[in-house]
Amino acid sequence: MFAEEIATIRRLGFRYVLLQALNFANVIASGLMIWKGLGMITNTESPIVVVLSGSMEPAFYRGDLLFLTNPPSSAYKTGDITVYKIPGVDIPIVHRVIETHDLAHEYVPSSNNTLLHTDRQLLLTKGDNNYADDIQLYQGLDWLERRHVIGKVQGFLPYVGYVTIAMNDFPQLKYALLGGLGLMALIQRE
Repeated sequence: MFAEEIATIRRLGFRYVLLQALNFANVIASGLMIWKGLGMITNTESPIVVVLSGSMEPAFYRGDLLFLTNPPSSAYKTGDITVYKIPGVDIPIVHRVIETHDLAHEYVPSSNNTLLHTDRQLLLTKGDNNYADDIQLYQGLDWLERRHVIGKVQGFLPYVGYVTIAMNDFPQLKYALLGGLGLMALIQRE
């Protein structure tokens, strides 16, 4: 059966294979545009994340898919579940805000030697299933700042993210899936 498909592809020629490859590239590009569009609407670089550990149980379990927003004008408050990323650490962390400090009317020197007024908010987080706060995870920082926060959790779908976890745990599965999709795009006759 596979040999028949290859014979069919050879009979249809280079132009057909090129058309199918362009259709496949179009699907990939459309997915990326949707991702970036969601990011612009939600004001976050990552509007959807997957929970990778059990540190937030029982609120969220490993494999839950979280939907994030990052409203530019609102402050975070105690109890908000945030996703943050520390510089130098690749994987974002999903934890709850347990303490906040607002530093209103702080003046910071700017590049042209004037003082700029800023309102900063400092955050301390902790996983619901952890015994201690996250200071050890902050890589030498005493507090999180808003620039570290990717977003606030607005909703979730349970266990849907296990597909992502499986593809990360077993890279061969990811390559097999992509190869299968590419092959299907080539042999599709529409």
